[in-house]
Amino acid sequence: MRLHAFLADFHTHKNMTNSDHTPSSPASQLQHRSLAAVWHPCTQMKQHETYPLVPVVRGKGAWLYDADGNRYLDAISSWWVNLFGHANPVINAAIRDQLEKIEHVMLAGFTHEPVVMLSERLKRIAPGSLGHCFYASDGASAIEIALKMSFHYWLLSGQPQKNGFISLQNDYHGETLGALSVTDVAIFRETYAPLLRPCTHVPTPDWRYAEAGEPAEAYALRAAAALEHYLAEHHAQTAALILEPLVQGAAGMGMYHPVYLQRAREICDRYQVHLIADEIAVGFGRTGTLFACNQANIAPDFLCLSKGLSGGYLPLSVVMTTDKVFQAFYDDKTARAFLHSHSHTGNALACRAALAALDMIEQDQVITTNTRKTAYLNRIAAPLAAHPKVRNFRNCGMIWAFEVETDDPDFAAQCFEAGLKQQLVLRPLGKTIYFMPPYIISEQEMDLLVDGTLHVLNTL
Repeated sequence: MRLHAFLADFHTHKNMTNSDHTPSSPASQLQHRSLAAVWHPCTQMKQHETYPLVPVVRGKGAWLYDADGNRYLDAISSWWVNLFGHANPVINAAIRDQLEKIEHVMLAGFTHEPVVMLSERLKRIAPGSLGHCFYASDGASAIEIALKMSFHYWLLSGQPQKNGFISLQNDYHGETLGALSVTDVAIFRETYAPLLRPCTHVPTPDWRYAEAGEPAEAYALRAAAALEHYLAEHHAQTAALILEPLVQGAAGMGMYHPVYLQRAREICDRYQVHLIADEIAVGFGRTGTLFACNQANIAPDFLCLSKGLSGGYLPLSVVMTTDKVFQAFYDDKTARAFLHSHSHTGNALACRAALAALDMIEQDQVITTNTRKTAYLNRIAAPLAAHPKVRNFRNCGMIWAFEVETDDPDFAAQCFEAGLKQQLVLRPLGKTIYFMPPYIISEQEMDLLVDGTLHVLNTL
């Protein structure tokens, strides 16, 4: 549906079919009802007076279809969650099978086959010796769990003063209060600052901050030196360093050299500080290896996973930690237990979806296939990287990003709207356009993605 047609329908209520002023077309009706009843996330709702919602009615593969029959390539995997396309038959079948057995049972005092199988599977494939899984429903909840576990571990170990946290400059870890405390993205933090715990943000290794001519590895080592300088003085009061390995998502897909992870692990070990790896966005192959930590050959003390964990199907997150941490809570006294819970912890349907997704990663040799797809997109994106408006074109696995030189404060919204006209879902982070497509994207679809994005740049 054309933008001006929707605005006329929405604002003047023309072309109505009944007395309650409901817009006439299926798309208009769904948009109208949503604006009247739904408070959409991460959105200034008033902007939808200008930029209509996209009324999705179905998905198939890498495509989303709206109520008027238009289709859009989901170039950002529906907020980075979708690994194998929409309505994937393998994951659909797994969920249907599980639905006939048990959809959910509380995980306190009970267990079930899918959550046990998933925990055993994750234990086998995760970096290092991460022996136990604690489940929640979303990424921010996983971060809260990891922060609380780290603090509680030091308390049980007789070091209650180790209750502070540090994170990287520009890191994003979620918007619940604990996760927001360790987040360094001003637009999310500033309003809620009085509610947040203090957190120190050490320099980011994102190579966009390097001096002119300074290699990414050299800059990462310089950032690691700043981390070591801080912990040398403050380790006695620090419980953990939390970071996004290799790619800082909400900061505009800031990418850095894996040597930083190696040094961070060494420094945390030296000063007895936990390392929390937030792989919520980058786990399960997004960076080109199964886990981003694999590229540095390191294991964190806590590994937080979500988004692609269930193939993007159902809300599911997990915190994996070491036997050493687990044993610190193992006691006859209930007060020493980790008294944290979520109603849908370890949901059976979500766990079956996750098992199906892991089957596909292994059986379809997804990491190898993605390497070929990455090479293809990088090759055809040469004109995009050379575009006069493009700065810092970069790639890490199945993630691409670049900045657009523009002074338009409304660039992100206009880019989104222009992308839809090219059959693309593009949702820039400020002036940063990024691609994070489902792994099932074809070469023809990658051609469309690059050509459509070039057209958007040429028209804005």
